[in-house]
Amino acid sequence: TAGSEEKCRVAESIGAERAINYRTEDFVDVMRGVGRADLILDMVGGAYIQRDIRALKNDGRLVFIAFLGGPKAEVNFVEVMTRRLHITGSTLRPQSDAAKAEIAAALKAQVWPLLEAGKIAPVMDQEFVLADAAKAHEALEADHIGKIVLKV
Repeated sequence: TAGSEEKCRVAESIGAERAINYRTEDFVDVMRGVGRADLILDMVGGAYIQRDIRALKNDGRLVFIAFLGGPKAEVNFVEVMTRRLHITGSTLRPQSDAAKAEIAAALKAQVWPLLEAGKIAPVMDQEFVLADAAKAHEALEADHIGKIVLKV
């Protein structure tokens, strides 16, 4: 999901089968219309949690990666049980240094070669020299698509 038609077009241009503008479409209705989702990565939480559950396929997975809308919600667990849904979450902050080192090693082995080969790439918006850090912060606060980078 994205908050503008331009962001949806960018997502589709880099491989998304279907982007949903959450300002003009209900992602639950869209997902139900196409057979529902196998996996939802949710960084909003809150009121979206029960809606995520309705958008999942049977045996689907819901993974929380942040809670911008809050960590609490009223959830109908009968639907979770009868449809065999899997709910989990992940964040790096509480991980041990050893666990973070394992993740970094796996990224180096599995993801970096794809980046180096040009098979995957981050979407870039703008790059700023360190002296222009204030301008970079202004760009972050403005509507943008992709990463904003400080070059040190």
